[in-house]
Amino acid sequence: MADDKSYLGNNLLKGLGVPHKFSKEEIEEYIKCKDDVIYFLENYVKVVHVDEGLIPFKMYDFQRNLVNAITNNRNVIVKSGRQVGKTTTTIGWLLHYILFNTEKTVGVLANKAITAREILGRIQTSYQHLPKFLQQGLREWNKGSMELENGSKVIASSTSSSAIRGFSFSCILLDEFAHVQRHIASEFIRSVYPTISSGKETKVIIVSTPNGFNLFYKFWNDAESGSNTFIPFKVHWSNVPGRDQEWYKRTISTIGEDAFRQEYEAEFLGSTNTLISTERLQEMSYNEPIFSREGIDVFEEPIAGHTYTITVDVARGQGNDYSAFSVFDISKIPYKVVAKYRSNTIAPLHFPNIINTVGKRYNYAYILVEINDIGSQVADVLHHDLEYEHLYSCSWYGRHGQQISSGAKKDSYFGVRTTKSMKKIGCSNLKSLIEENKLLFNDYDIISELTTFISSGESYSGEDGTHDDLVITLVLFAWLVDQQYFKDLSNQNIRDNLYKNQLNQLEDLTTPFGIINNGLNQDNYEVDSDGTVWVTVS
Repeated sequence: MADDKSYLGNNLLKGLGVPHKFSKEEIEEYIKCKDDVIYFLENYVKVVHVDEGLIPFKMYDFQRNLVNAITNNRNVIVKSGRQVGKTTTTIGWLLHYILFNTEKTVGVLANKAITAREILGRIQTSYQHLPKFLQQGLREWNKGSMELENGSKVIASSTSSSAIRGFSFSCILLDEFAHVQRHIASEFIRSVYPTISSGKETKVIIVSTPNGFNLFYKFWNDAESGSNTFIPFKVHWSNVPGRDQEWYKRTISTIGEDAFRQEYEAEFLGSTNTLISTERLQEMSYNEPIFSREGIDVFEEPIAGHTYTITVDVARGQGNDYSAFSVFDISKIPYKVVAKYRSNTIAPLHFPNIINTVGKRYNYAYILVEINDIGSQVADVLHHDLEYEHLYSCSWYGRHGQQISSGAKKDSYFGVRTTKSMKKIGCSNLKSLIEENKLLFNDYDIISELTTFISSGESYSGEDGTHDDLVITLVLFAWLVDQQYFKDLSNQNIRDNLYKNQLNQLEDLTTPFGIINNGLNQDNYEVDSDGTVWVTVS
């Protein structure tokens, strides 16, 4: 029979404003629990076991270490295989956190709202089986939240910027963060994370099994290298008692080696059937750019005398696909990606100005624009309006298909059209360039896209729900590398000859109009490749 001291007739829960007369032993136990979270968990918390039902929480060694890591650090990231008890451990810690602290708001966020509510439900199960002297009176108790009399609360939601906006969190648990859709995770980190991480005491706990090369992968790698504020904590399947070699062999025979590596070894693996081999993808590492602003990331400043190429993929700027370009240093092999641009909000008519600025910055880089859709508009603006001279043009050569032209011809056009054969060549060349270490890059976004750039029919494209815009700029470059004009351009001697020929052609064009006196002594000035006049001062 329910009494008036319970919460809404539930005798397992203490009602609001109900006093408790503590015995001497209860006071001693309360203090022990408050001061020692592990003592509290092992002596008073019950958890649901899949086979045995509700049982006391008997912790493994790694779980005690994890509790200490969370207690003693603001930000902790946990990489773990499945079914090791990582979530159970964090749930226990959160329960202690709200019980023995006042006015704390905890956000439990997961890839799906139903998963977040399930975690909250597990906190509630453990809570209602506590003895009354450890409980607080309840203000709120439902599937989406719980609030205690001390002002502390837990709110369950999906990991999104809109779901938790307006709350001031003291602690956030991001559960299975690697399984949150990439665009949602990116939006969350961009719009919400700076706010929650700016607090002096706000805790962030990220817990997940790996799932490809996504933001969780980046956070983990940055934590290991000391590039962020997170303390990395790894849980291996062998840390769980009872998981021996027999269990290992049995599990591999059931789910396969690749699945085991990701699900239990907690390794970062890309999608299957990727253009670039899994082994090569796992070897890749990234660095933070030396400069980053409004979509542009710079990894290496332009070097005098070096030759650069930019390949461009144009989107419509409607918040879906990205407009992107990559800047390559082609002065020697291996080629290097020295800068990149990526934005899904830039309007196509504004995009040429950015390309023009970056192109001039990198020694008037030679630019190749993909023109299947609205890219032709971008190429036209670059050529006609901005008068950018170093644009690659193409012509059709019968069965040989598109070829880079050595100059403006009657049937040529600025840019390149992506055809099945052109893309096939580009993908094949790109695979060779990367796997033979002839093309180097250390950009996280490029690496991430490559891990989901998979076989699709007779070609390759980004996996459903992912983007491949930066990879396409690499495919364009890989196709370009095979062109004779590019080979000539990337050869220093030939490049010098091409430049002299361009000057001779210019002289031939201007000779009929006579020599124009520019007021400069012919012996004390020279014009560089950018058209700048340099005067020698005696």
